[in-house]
Amino acid sequence: QVQLVESGGGLVQIGGSLRLSCTTSPRTFSTYPMGWFRQAPGKEREFVAAISYSNRQTFYADSVKGRFTISRDIVENAVYLQMDSLKPEDTAVYYCAADPAGNYYDPGDWGDWGQGTQVTVSS
Repeated sequence: QVQLVESGGGLVQIGGSLRLSCTTSPRTFSTYPMGWFRQAPGKEREFVAAISYSNRQTFYADSVKGRFTISRDIVENAVYLQMDSLKPEDTAVYYCAADPAGNYYDPGDWGDWGQGTQVTVSS
């Protein structure tokens, strides 16, 4: 069973930054694209960013382009989401995901999920 463990969430002021981490096994890290999704209260889970296993391609939701950066660390078997210029609408539980079937933007296409980490942006 694939294990994905997120960390790094917390409370931050508007305009601040946070870095989320997702660690997994070496096999999962070297085999699958990985991504980040988020879910705010009362809303559906939505795509945030994804990165191919080869590290050649990254994908972002329009709402986070230019503010968030996804990256992979082959030493730590980790995927990071650097979040800058945070806004109140970024408040959500953020989930790490692996093993997409094809459509990176559809949460239903991803096979494995972490437990989530809360990000709260306050004024």
